[in-house]
Amino acid sequence: MARSRGKVRQVIVVVEGPSAAGKTAWCRRYVGRYVPESRGSGPVQADEAAQARHWVRTGMARWAMAGELEREDGVAFCDTDPVKLHYAWGMAALGLAPRARFDRELAVTREAVRSGRLGFADAVLVGLPDTETLQRRRDGDDTRRRRNFAAHVQLREPLQQWYSALESLAPGRVIWDLPAIGVPKLPEPRAERCDLDLLDALAGALPPLRAVHH
Repeated sequence: MARSRGKVRQVIVVVEGPSAAGKTAWCRRYVGRYVPESRGSGPVQADEAAQARHWVRTGMARWAMAGELEREDGVAFCDTDPVKLHYAWGMAALGLAPRARFDRELAVTREAVRSGRLGFADAVLVGLPDTETLQRRRDGDDTRRRRNFAAHVQLREPLQQWYSALESLAPGRVIWDLPAIGVPKLPEPRAERCDLDLLDALAGALPPLRAVHH
């Protein structure tokens, strides 16, 4: 497994980006074991509150997996963020989902963070290829289906806004690249990962959402 130079520290790293950004390929090439992305659409015919609980429970399970890998390997990588809240916010920001969906997921996420079952990674590697590159990669990949790809491509800008806000509140946490040379030099571990104040500040630092009724 490729690692940054120097002593291995106890850190959790998220690898993020829009669909077809190369997250999974990067993890497979450079980091060996990692927490895989969660796929699927959640429980069928569930109301929005049940959907919110589903995705936060999924995030908590992935966060626990990251903790296990960190204890065993020193560095744990996650293919996409266990805090999936950025997706609900991005869909609302694009007008593709109601704000109420984000608000419900935020409330459930707050409880998970407050109870120590979900938290922010020490570092986030964010790859943001341009739209043409994402489309070309999608067209050239026949190994998986990418449902709602057109909507996911639009999430590129909200994703950038989300992690820009996080970086402004926790400088040094975000690395704007999936380096072709492998794992970059990683920041020091954060003293507090399950940081409810950071979550609240992040929600307040994002651009205002439009009221969308579905």
